Amino acid sequence: MDAIQKEMLAKIADLHAVPAGAYNFRVNGEGVGRNTTEHIDIVTKTDKPGIDIIIKPGTKNESVHIPVVLSQSGLKESVYNDFFIGEDCDVTIIAGCGIHNSGDGDSEHDGIHTFFVGKNSKVKYVEKHYGEGDGRGARILNPQTIVHIEEGGRLEMDTVQIKGVDSTIRTTKADLKAGANLVIREKIMTHGTQTAKTDFTVDLNGEDCGADVVSRSVAAGESHQEFYSRINGNNRCTGHTECDAILMESGNVVALPALAANHLDASLIHEAAIGKIAGDQIIKLMTLGLSEEEAEQQIISGFLK
Repeated sequence: MDAIQKEMLAKIADLHAVPAGAYNFRVNGEGVGRNTTEHIDIVTKTDKPGIDIIIKPGTKNESVHIPVVLSQSGLKESVYNDFFIGEDCDVTIIAGCGIHNSGDGDSEHDGIHTFFVGKNSKVKYVEKHYGEGDGRGARILNPQTIVHIEEGGRLEMDTVQIKGVDSTIRTTKADLKAGANLVIREKIMTHGTQTAKTDFTVDLNGEDCGADVVSRSVAAGESHQEFYSRINGNNRCTGHTECDAILMESGNVVALPALAANHLDASLIHEAAIGKIAGDQIIKLMTLGLSEEEAEQQIISGFLK
């Protein structure tokens, strides 16, 4: 990888060297590095672009890195990655995509990730998206995440769009069996004329399963964001969905959280809050010696932390 690609890798996956454990690096549509372990195998698909990540039952305290970097202007790709997590596992999966576009052609990566989480397994999934480059071509990321969680399983998703992505449609669909849990923490920053759409659908099918979906975002410039979330309580379960957004300049946000209680013992809550930064918060930080711009950045950093 060249210097730009290595820098992108550090921003989306915090990697400054080859990681320990299993990994698969994809750069400009091609695999450039892979490692498997005794408990984690990575297999290239034969019918379409992408890989199968197979984690053996009982695997504990291991990680998988699968970052993607695009630095070729005009490159567009759809990649299908399937994760098969056996029973009684405890693993971390670190993904993410960075696009550096210095040309006139639009660059786009559509990552379709499907998770099959085995019984009583715990998975931490971290995904960062980032765009940069001085070209006129757009940087487009459309991630799709499909989640199936077996009895007693748990998936924690931490997804972040750092900056520089011109257009994104982020779709997540999940279904949970008895005693399963899904926790999603999404953070998005848009500016200029960028657009971002988030669409969550969670089916709480199993008895005593639960979901907690929280999105925090900042819309600056003339950017536009949409947040849609639907939790379907189909059994005795608990569900919570929340959208908090800060507006700056002429940014605008649409938030539509929805609940469907299809069982007498479904306990569901939704929240949404959109507004600008409070003036007294800025004044308080300015009394500590910060400029108005520095105060705003401190508030935003804390909000998206």
